[in-house]
Amino acid sequence: MNDELTALVPYVRIHAEAEAPRECCGLAVRDTSGLLVYVACRNEARDHEHFIINATDYARAEDTGTIVAIVHSHPYADPAPSLADRAGIEDTELPWLIVNHPLGTYTISRPEGFAAPLIGRPFVHGVHDCYALVRDYFAKFGIPLNDYTRSWGWWEGASGPDLYRDNFVREGFREVPRETLREHDLILMRIRAPRENHMAVYLGHGVILHHLIGQPSRRETYQEFYQRRTTAVLRHRSFP
Repeated sequence: MNDELTALVPYVRIHAEAEAPRECCGLAVRDTSGLLVYVACRNEARDHEHFIINATDYARAEDTGTIVAIVHSHPYADPAPSLADRAGIEDTELPWLIVNHPLGTYTISRPEGFAAPLIGRPFVHGVHDCYALVRDYFAKFGIPLNDYTRSWGWWEGASGPDLYRDNFVREGFREVPRETLREHDLILMRIRAPRENHMAVYLGHGVILHHLIGQPSRRETYQEFYQRRTTAVLRHRSFP
């Protein structure tokens, strides 16, 4: 398989040249004749997102054969997988071919059970953001939370899907009085937006774990800035 994926690198480099300085993305597909081919896809990513393969392009690729690897470029950067890439490799359960532009160096990485650290992960919307941090935190307690497709800026409109309010009950959370705040509770916040757009885990002793846009995930004091922007406290049924 490695040799077959390596043979696709020249085609990825052509795509990367056309897309630079944005990342290009595509799929390695084994067609009905057994040949491995590169299918270039559109990158739907916006601010603070690395790459998002266009859903229609993905579906069309599936119609032509079997998807055997995810492919994308790292413009002017090392082709080694980032933390977000490594998380994506685990989520897709597929090998990833990453090609540097313009040098053409590349890496091929496979799922290996990687889990990103809770502290210090760079912000990548939809992969490493505040909700992803919450999911990973609760996973450590054996509590699986569903992932939800979310487009950049979902919190800006007055109508449309609401990542938190639409889903917290089905995920096993209930709203509790704010004065009962305790360890493992979730804190919903509204920060410079018309609706709740941030979520933090309360660790106890006045400390929260959260991931703000454009910053690494971190522990921080639950200071007045966050308290004033808190809209609700949620508690999971596993912590009665």
